[in-house]
Amino acid sequence: MSDQEQPLRAHGQCLCGGVRYEVRGPLREVLECHCRTCRRVTGGLWNATAARREHLTIHDGGSLAWFASSPGVRRGFCNVCGSSLFWDREDRPYLGITAGTLNEPTGLKLAARIFTEDTGDYYNFSPDVPNHPRHGNVAELPGE
Repeated sequence: MSDQEQPLRAHGQCLCGGVRYEVRGPLREVLECHCRTCRRVTGGLWNATAARREHLTIHDGGSLAWFASSPGVRRGFCNVCGSSLFWDREDRPYLGITAGTLNEPTGLKLAARIFTEDTGDYYNFSPDVPNHPRHGNVAELPGE
């Protein structure tokens, strides 16, 4: 079965609808990233799932823009409404997807927090979710 013949797993969009996407394949559970870059991009923290590149189809109405946020990493956002949508590291087989842009129900759960050593001093952690002071190796997709 080709990727486009797989059943639709999820779909989402930016706030204005100028960028829409669909996922036909598994999604990684959600990671909550506290790194300084994610905090600057979102104004808080970044909650993200991920999908393999070949399972993600982006329907861009001309408003998807990319910003090189660090070496080898770019972030996709809508240049009309400003929604943060994607995280793309060139050496990974998947793209990060901002969990808040998914249409519900997502069926996803928060798996872990990462880069917690960079957490803003205004944030308080719940003991019910695992914390990782550095990234670690928790960002893999199922079956990898």
